[in-house]
Amino acid sequence: MLSRMDQPYPVRFSVDYPDRELDRVSSLLRIVWVIPIAIVLAAVSGGVSERYSVNTQETTTSAAAGGILFLAPLLMILFRRKYPRWWFDWNRELLRFGARVGAYLALMDDHYPSTDEEQSVHLDVDYPTMPDGLSRWLPLVKWLLAIPHYIVLVFLWLFAIVALVVVWLAILFTGRYPRGLFDFVEGVMRWTYRVVGYAFVLVTDRYPPFNAA
Repeated sequence: MLSRMDQPYPVRFSVDYPDRELDRVSSLLRIVWVIPIAIVLAAVSGGVSERYSVNTQETTTSAAAGGILFLAPLLMILFRRKYPRWWFDWNRELLRFGARVGAYLALMDDHYPSTDEEQSVHLDVDYPTMPDGLSRWLPLVKWLLAIPHYIVLVFLWLFAIVALVVVWLAILFTGRYPRGLFDFVEGVMRWTYRVVGYAFVLVTDRYPPFNAA
């Protein structure tokens, strides 16, 4: 039997490599074409507020639609040793949607992101078995323990942005996504989702590995 540390990490991410010629027009205008689906993602990931005043009376209007659930699962784990399954499902599906939009923006697929279909982007998250699957107190400090990862990821994403500029030019001239750069961008995204799963979605107590494999 595999030990816990030998088992696959509870958050797994991959994107199917597009071993074909990609749409050059779509790639050229990707930052524009992604706007509609990015607005949809923003609508389900947060809210919009507006403040105005009429005759010195101030009014605030807001519209919110969910977003990643962090505080509520933390409190349930802390006081009830429970992670409600529908909260877990919401967080997982929102992460998957965001991953599809992110992969599209990163030119890894030229099919427009779906709001619900998996397409070429795969994000699997293991549901934490309770009460033994998660520590009661660790969720209070996971965001703090993950600080070394934040530092590494800042530099990795800077390199990834440079790599994406090279990828964009490569697709425009050759129609192909260089495999080495694809693996690098995919690895940075995988690392990011592992940290998010650990520190903010709170689905595992296993500290994320310092690698993108």
